[in-house]
Amino acid sequence: MSRTAGPHAPAQPGIFITLEGGEGVGKSTQIKALRDLLAASGREIILTREPGGTPSAEALRGLLLNPASAFTPLADLFLHFAARADHVERLIKPALARGAIVLCDRFYDSTMAYQGYGMGVDRDDILRLIRMLGCYPTLTFILHAPPDVTAARLAARGGGADRYERMDHAMQARIAAGFRAIAADEAVRCALIDASGPPDAVTASIAAILHDRLGIPQAAHP
Repeated sequence: MSRTAGPHAPAQPGIFITLEGGEGVGKSTQIKALRDLLAASGREIILTREPGGTPSAEALRGLLLNPASAFTPLADLFLHFAARADHVERLIKPALARGAIVLCDRFYDSTMAYQGYGMGVDRDDILRLIRMLGCYPTLTFILHAPPDVTAARLAARGGGADRYERMDHAMQARIAAGFRAIAADEAVRCALIDASGPPDAVTASIAAILHDRLGIPQAAHP
């Protein structure tokens, strides 16, 4: 049994694109750039995130990211999937059914990397929950950068770090290794992106893959 996501996205009117990676790799910046790249498509673009995306899932996000929270790994897993189940049924599936392009900052690969590879939850159990949801990305960009780069970016943000940003170096290393394993195991769906350079260079890499895998014309990109 595959220890990552398993099946590829079924045929559907919409396109589901996810951005993944550890803390400080630049997902928030790149998902906005991705939205801009796709704006010329003429299709509805939905920008969302996990945990979150619906009112109930956003409430769970507040608990999950709160540094004062101290969930066990299994409780952490179930809270993420509770938020995801609501997000998928109320927002993602309806948007895909009407032909929208859904862009999501994190999805189930983050659970596999964080709770599976990072916290040690059985990865086959996580895979069973993924299959229960029955919602699979069309294309996933997994961003990665060296620890010194991500640490500098997190420090530059200022403000209080959330619960996951406060994880120690050993945990972050296991998570990063998990993302690399997912990208290798599911190379058809996933594209591993070097996110250590300037944001424009990272966006250019994403644009090239959009063209190669989804046929989105390079000429449409800014």
